[in-house]
Amino acid sequence: MLEIFFPTPHFVKDFETHKNFPSQHLNALKYIEMLFYMKNLERKKLQFSAKIACPNNSERLKAFIASLPFKLTRDQQNAIKEIQNDLTSSIACKRLIIGDVGCGKTMVILASMVLAYPNKTLLMAPTSILAKQLYNEALKFLPPYFEVELLLGGSHKKRSNHLFETITHVVIGTQALLFDKRDLNEFALVITDEQHRFGTKQRYQLEKMASSKGNKPHSLQFSATPIPRTLALAKSAFVKTTMIREIPYPKEIETLVLHKRDFKIVMEKISEEIAKNHQVIVVYPLVNESEKIPYLSLSEGASFWQKRFKKVYTTSGQDKNKEEVIEEFREFGSILLATTLIEVGISLPRLSVMVILAPERLGLATLHQLRGRVSRNGLKGYCFLCTIQEENERLEKFADELDGFKIAELDLEYRKSGDLLQGGEQSGNSFEYIDLAKDEILIAEVKQDFLKATSVSRGTFEN
Repeated sequence: MLEIFFPTPHFVKDFETHKNFPSQHLNALKYIEMLFYMKNLERKKLQFSAKIACPNNSERLKAFIASLPFKLTRDQQNAIKEIQNDLTSSIACKRLIIGDVGCGKTMVILASMVLAYPNKTLLMAPTSILAKQLYNEALKFLPPYFEVELLLGGSHKKRSNHLFETITHVVIGTQALLFDKRDLNEFALVITDEQHRFGTKQRYQLEKMASSKGNKPHSLQFSATPIPRTLALAKSAFVKTTMIREIPYPKEIETLVLHKRDFKIVMEKISEEIAKNHQVIVVYPLVNESEKIPYLSLSEGASFWQKRFKKVYTTSGQDKNKEEVIEEFREFGSILLATTLIEVGISLPRLSVMVILAPERLGLATLHQLRGRVSRNGLKGYCFLCTIQEENERLEKFADELDGFKIAELDLEYRKSGDLLQGGEQSGNSFEYIDLAKDEILIAEVKQDFLKATSVSRGTFEN
């Protein structure tokens, strides 16, 4: 390591030859970087007393599962079992549940609410559309004795005066929850859906609001963005993590990489699907014209679709009423022209075609989320990746793979490790030297050394 700061002629020669640090120096830097990463994770592992230890509720859970019109997958059942063990503990749990697109995490969320009963559950979603979807799912599947409330930004003033004064078991809302001044002492469980869409501060604020005299609520964070195996390996000793890999039913989605000359295929398929009363989304890379990007923008391309089809809706992240547009499209529309704002979580049961323009500009995780909007209820789905590039190996490999966890591994081949850390985690946690695609052995070594050192320092190490 000393040579890095006081380089010898031999070191300089090696550096110039390899255009990087010599292997032994690079491995030392990787080791130190991963060690500090794990040290930061260790700080998050502080244990607090649970504000409320929930009852076992095994019989109540069994009745809930039996009432569902479908069978849960093994991964769903395992996730629920782990959560049940967490909620009955006197130590406040903090668990991250990561599932693939369409893995059925909503049912795991609802089962968690059943396990917390009769104590209250607070659920925060990133958008009003997702909050409403979860609210409707809760009304549909939770036992009839559950009282469920919905708190949105626009309804905040109107509803907050009585929201927590009634006998409410579940409150579902958006970030409007963060601005409610009511007493949250009775809430035993705090759930964050699509947790990567929130910053660390927002998640912490919600938990803090539901804390009482140093005692914390149980906390579950759900994400539909699979992470690479190596990143999961690094996190696993410090953050309770559950993976939901199984899909309740196999998705039938045909993914094709197409070029301008192939656009006739896209138009024919769109016409066929609309004739079946199915829906189509066309994702544009930008809202307005740009000289830097050789693709039509949303504003430029809208007239093409409006001249050829009826019931065409248009929205983007810049629209203040985007959620209203998407909800209206869900009920009445044929084609939605949008940007990547429709990436996560939105349920569109009739959606069968996703057309993505300039897919080479998007990460594979984003492409996977977009493709995951189609074929939600067993429909045959189509995803067309329309690019001006004649060859793109990354897109071709993506087209051949539907498993989100395998796509996360594939993403490592094409992106820097730090790009995979999302939301509030990305700042300060991107890796400069570690390569998550190649350094699994080194990461395992650092993890073993770190856990051994910390257990010895606490006097708990055992052979």
